[in-house]
Amino acid sequence: MGALAKSLLLFALNWLDAQLTLFWVHNKFSSEGNGLMCVLLRMGDGSFMFAKIAVGAFAAYTLYRCSHLALARHGMKFVLTIYGLLMLVHLATGMSALGWSTPLAVVSYISNVPHTLMTLFS
Repeated sequence: MGALAKSLLLFALNWLDAQLTLFWVHNKFSSEGNGLMCVLLRMGDGSFMFAKIAVGAFAAYTLYRCSHLALARHGMKFVLTIYGLLMLVHLATGMSALGWSTPLAVVSYISNVPHTLMTLFS
């Protein structure tokens, strides 16, 4: 997959994340996890969407324009991986909203693994 396709995918995943977040929050299935975005969401959907789309577009454009650099290529892989995992969280939230709690339990378990590992080394 080329740099342009990856940038467009990043922007599309960012937009989908914003839409799903609004849906889950307005239907009281979830809350916004990012503190800054939560403040913008309280100000209104327009403020939230503008900031989310602006940051996503800036990141996608910057990573595309700098795709000749190894750091940007690795950054794009990292960000796409994070958004892929985030889409799994949205999927688990949707399944939970439909009454199936197992996916949410799995997400909670996995999200606690880093903390658990850190307590082992403390």
